[in-house]
Formats: sequence, structure tokens, C-alpha cells
Amino acid sequence: MPDRTSSPKETQIPTNLRLLLILEEVVRRGVAVKPAQLADALGLPKPTLHRLLQTAEEEAFLQRDLDGRSYGPGPRLRSLAVNTISSEHLRTARLAILKAVAEEIGETCNLATPDREGMTYLDRVETKWPLRIQLPIGTQVPFHCTASGKMYLSTLRAATLNSVLSARALEPQTDKTITSPDALRAELQKTRERGYSTDDEEFMTGMAAIAVPILDTQDRLMATLSVHAPVQRHSLSQILEFLEPLKTAAMRLTQLHEDLSTGN
Repeated sequence: MPDRTSSPKETQIPTNLRLLLILEEVVRRGVAVKPAQLADALGLPKPTLHRLLQTAEEEAFLQRDLDGRSYGPGPRLRSLAVNTISSEHLRTARLAILKAVAEEIGETCNLATPDREGMTYLDRVETKWPLRIQLPIGTQVPFHCTASGKMYLSTLRAATLNSVLSARALEPQTDKTITSPDALRAELQKTRERGYSTDDEEFMTGMAAIAVPILDTQDRLMATLSVHAPVQRHSLSQILEFLEPLKTAAMRLTQLHEDLSTGN
């Protein structure tokens, strides 16, 4: 006898595919998603959905958002995403672009992705100068005082940004760190308007940086491309002269991911 408690759509989804579709829907939306939204999108009854969400949360593929009700990617899902975009084929092509812009600029260039607590360096190409700032791959840096982090924060919806800024104090890293939420909001508005972000010795004394976005196929921030240098060699105003080659490289990286996602 057919299960009359199941919706027609649910019966069409194989049992072993349901959790994967939930993860796909969370990632596709790009924001924390409430169970009711997932139920509407996938046609799954609430008991089934909550059971699957509980499993995904217990196994760290999903985690509760700051509101305690919505779900976003958990550590294992974020790790899966990073490992996917770090596959040999994609990383080889990505590093070629990164090396080209680093050689043109002559300073260290970084690729960073947003994590729950900060920005994580995914790839980097070091400058050949003996005086350099060591931030190896895998390093996580704060959102509020780095060029890559401020670029990411500038893309968040107002409600999400407010939740992030109210979750904890903006800890000073140097005497130039922005620690006022209102001042940071003003800085992020400037970032949105001009399309790039800056770090004027806010994260590390003696280091300046700029960052530009790398977008996905839905024009959402996927990663950031940044350049940093000691201020003894380049002040922030001088680093801004590298903006155009940095933007060109970011466009090439965006196109690379678009081509691979569509199979071109």
C-alpha cells in the first residue's frame, strides 16, 4: 500500500538522495535557511526534514545559525567545498592566474574564502622580496580588520551583518583597527561603492593590503583576491596602484570557476 502521509514529490525523491538535496539547497541559497523554507522547496514532510537536519547537524555537515533556528554549512560541508575547489585540475589553473598577477605586481597575492569565524587562506604566491609577511595557507584571519574579511562583510545582508557585529566585540589588533560597529558599517559602505576593500595597518602593524571579490555563477562572493605588502615598501596609496591587475585576475578566476561549473 502506498504511504498516504508522503507527498507526491517526496515519493519521487529516493531516500538516499534526500539529505544531499537538502545540503544542495542550503548551499544554493547562500544564506541560513529555515526548515520551513526547505520543506517548501523540496516537498518533504516536517518529521522527515527535521530528522535529516538533525543527522546533518550531528555529523557537522550543517550547523545552526546565530538565530538558533536556521541552518547553514557546517565545518564538514565547508571543508568539502574547499577540498573541491582545491582539486588538482582546478588548483593548477588557479595558481597559474595567481602567479601571473603576483609576478606582475611583485608582491604576495592571496586567495581567501570565508569561514564561520574568519577568512581562511586557500592559496598564495609569495613575493620574491626577502622582507615578507608570513601568512601560510590555512591561516585564518579576522573579518573586521583585514581587506579580505571586510570585502566579505560588505556583501552580507543588513540583518546578517548586524548579527555578526553584535555577536562579539571587534577586538583591536593594532591601534588602527576599527572597533566601532558603526564606523565599520561606514567603511563597508565605502567598500560596496568602490568595489574593493583596504587594510591600512589594521590587522598587522607595518602591513597594508587591498582585496577584490571573486564571484560565483550567481554573482555571490565565493572568495577574495588580495595583495599585501610591508608599508616600508608600499604604502596603502601605492598598493592601490595594483588595483587594475588585481581586478583583471579576479575576473579570470571568476570565469575559470564558471567554465568548470558548466563543463566548458
